[in-house]
Amino acid sequence: MPTKLPESEFEDRLGEVRDRLGGKDADAAVFFDASSIEYLTGFGHIQTERPVVLGVTEEGVEITVPRLEVERVEPNPWIGAVHHYFDYPGGRPIEVAAEMLTGMGVESVLADADGAPGVMGYEGSALSEFLEVETQSWIPRMRWAKSESEVDLIRESAKWANLGHRYLAEYAEVGAHPATVSQRASTDASRAMLDTLGKRFEERVRGSGPVHAGFISAHETALPHGHTPNQPLREGDVLVTGASSNVDGYRSELERTMFVGEPSDEQVHYFELMLEAQTIAIEALGPGVPIADVDHAVWEYFEEQGVTNLAQHHVGHNIGMGGHEPPYIDRGWAEHCESEDTSYTAEDAVMEPGHVYTIEPGLYTETEGYRHSDTIAVTEDGVEWLTYFPRELEGNVIR
Repeated sequence: MPTKLPESEFEDRLGEVRDRLGGKDADAAVFFDASSIEYLTGFGHIQTERPVVLGVTEEGVEITVPRLEVERVEPNPWIGAVHHYFDYPGGRPIEVAAEMLTGMGVESVLADADGAPGVMGYEGSALSEFLEVETQSWIPRMRWAKSESEVDLIRESAKWANLGHRYLAEYAEVGAHPATVSQRASTDASRAMLDTLGKRFEERVRGSGPVHAGFISAHETALPHGHTPNQPLREGDVLVTGASSNVDGYRSELERTMFVGEPSDEQVHYFELMLEAQTIAIEALGPGVPIADVDHAVWEYFEEQGVTNLAQHHVGHNIGMGGHEPPYIDRGWAEHCESEDTSYTAEDAVMEPGHVYTIEPGLYTETEGYRHSDTIAVTEDGVEWLTYFPRELEGNVIR
């Protein structure tokens, strides 16, 4: 299974940007967003108060970085020249980027923002103080439909997420602390992944392993984004798990509702309602399907069962380089696409081959939560399940 994007991916992406640029009255496309820069060139960095600025013209690609990134970016085969400033704020990052663009023969740009994002206290000049700027949001939209190579990486991610999840199920027991079980499962799965892939593993992590597997338990499961409780596992606890792995910057999502010991009749009831809702959602997926219809189908089921008061979020979201990416499987998605507040159109309200979704309708009582999540790719003629840990009750009871 591939563990790295082929070079042709970056060639195609830069080619599409140049095609878009060719139809506009501008000299260059400019990108400040870290994910967009990585998507176009493979150069990954952490977005901090130090701006990184990528410029793309018909003739070349150049980048402005802080001094501390120079050695990391110089070997990149898609970037023809590297410009740098010492640091923020003394290094004048936007001025250096403007000088770079001017040296490329640029007077007007289409940029993903009129300046660097204000993270970690950054405050700086607008690029429009130096050049003519109009904004575009090309890359986030290009990322919706994954290529075959991208789906391959997400499929590989799902394989290692499954291993991490199996370790979770193996190590969880009465008296164990959820934090240490999660750490142990993540470490052991990461070790197995690194040992197996060897040099084929692409470095995309800092100070942690490529697999993360963990869970929340007991009362915290009643909160969709609950925290790990400082409480050892007890007989009768509900667990809501989560596992993923990083394969050349791409991720999958695997979540399960599990039980420590035999579940009560009430727990089985809510588990089965949740499982049926997820089944309804997955069966509704497919190319050409209106995205909002999937959430509508689940909501109608919840209405029939009288549990809409226990639902707290939509059915799911796209996934890839980011844990959450649009489009979102939400009843309001079609209306959102038609809104004047977005750049989307009616065509953006429909599923396409290459979309990869997490499907995770949930139910949350006052004391416990119930949610599975599976990563599903939309194909030309249907769907492909990428995650594959057992979904049924019997496979999710820890004895």
